[in-house]
Amino acid sequence: MNSVLFILSASAGAAQQVVPLYTENVPNSKPCHEKDHEFIDTSWNKKGLLIVDHITKPTLMIYEAKEKRNGTAVIICPGGGYGVLAAGHEGSDVAKVFNDVGVTAFVLRYRLPKDDCMIDKSFVPLMDAQQAIWFVRSHAKQYGISPDKIGIMGFSAGGHLASTAGTHFTAVRKELANDNLRPDFMILIYPVISFNDSIGHIGSRDNLLGKNPDKKLIELFSNERQVTSQTPPTFLVHASDDDGVRPENSIRFYLALLNNKVPAELHLYEHGGHGFGLHNPSTKEDWFKACVEWMRTNKLIP
Repeated sequence: MNSVLFILSASAGAAQQVVPLYTENVPNSKPCHEKDHEFIDTSWNKKGLLIVDHITKPTLMIYEAKEKRNGTAVIICPGGGYGVLAAGHEGSDVAKVFNDVGVTAFVLRYRLPKDDCMIDKSFVPLMDAQQAIWFVRSHAKQYGISPDKIGIMGFSAGGHLASTAGTHFTAVRKELANDNLRPDFMILIYPVISFNDSIGHIGSRDNLLGKNPDKKLIELFSNERQVTSQTPPTFLVHASDDDGVRPENSIRFYLALLNNKVPAELHLYEHGGHGFGLHNPSTKEDWFKACVEWMRTNKLIP
């Protein structure tokens, strides 16, 4: 891997504010030697991709829409197989285009599952996602946000985390047991959805649940099986030739949404592969513009 170190303040500069997800001790953690680490991975392209790993102190990077804001917010979960976070092209870059359409964005740098640093790593990312939803909803007035227009978005394994938050509303932490942890909408881009052997992304599963996971956990975190009529409206994007996360992940989730009469829209491209972020190089179509129109159709933005 050809990479160079990237200083935290440089990447965080575009965000108006970076806040710790937890104001006191980070729950479900134990002492370890890990430290947050950022670098530019140039093995993908000449420009390189901003990557973050070894996250033990989760944060929210806040991008306010300011004068354009329309009251809608989205929490963005970058992908990376639950091993790293693609914090640039699946994080800050996306936040900025949301700002352009009046949406305030929160990029979640969630903890990456690690036995050495966590008491039970399997539920730690969901814990962080629920805390992020709680934070945004409880600070809605401060950021000019409507508490009923708070969505969650995820790419790849971040899509698994987002869809987990969208299908599992019961608080992982008892401190949030009386709070509304349901996102009002979901945006899932080439998401990992299933942990089943036939279509699941086993690398993400291994990182989250371990090499020999309990079958009950596989079922619990196979989110196509967890959809109900209470699952939030969902916008999905995938490519048919995705050899990283099979498109059946999005297709089965979409069908489960339809079966439960949940509003849903699926954009399935013939080409594009995996990890293309905002721009699928195989087509002139712009999935983000389509997403904005879907949000308008569902009255999530004016």
